[in-house]
Amino acid sequence: MTRKLLASSPLFQGLDEGELDLLSGYFQQEHYATGDGIFAQGDRAKNLYVVLSGVVEIRYKPYDGEALTVAVVREGGVFGWSAALGRREYTSCAVCTESCHVLSIEGSLLRKLCEEHPKTGVIILERLAEVIAERLRSTHKYVVAMLQEGMRVQGG
Repeated sequence: MTRKLLASSPLFQGLDEGELDLLSGYFQQEHYATGDGIFAQGDRAKNLYVVLSGVVEIRYKPYDGEALTVAVVREGGVFGWSAALGRREYTSCAVCTESCHVLSIEGSLLRKLCEEHPKTGVIILERLAEVIAERLRSTHKYVVAMLQEGMRVQGG
């Protein structure tokens, strides 16, 4: 079952059946209700998540302001990549805004799998890099728009 779920995610499309079978042994299925927090900003970065259904908001709270929604992750999307990168803590929080079904994998297991199966690891890491780059582009646009709006409000 997990193999079919993985194959439906853009992160894993194109992997062969053997690679999907290998990966499926590492992933866990999880369910969250609307309003559930999956992890908090500053929590130990443990898992990478793939959204199978539902919506997850990624929120960042600067020390001197209100929490900002920096990304909205939908079906097929990935979040919690701090764990995959070996970071100590999550830099944002993840909250379900719609009931969610996700797959999770411990970051340390994913890194080990990539070392032991470099061909599969390269594919996953390249796709993860694409996800991160797109998220950074989207976040940059959002922050610029927010700053412009703040300047208009203050400028009157």
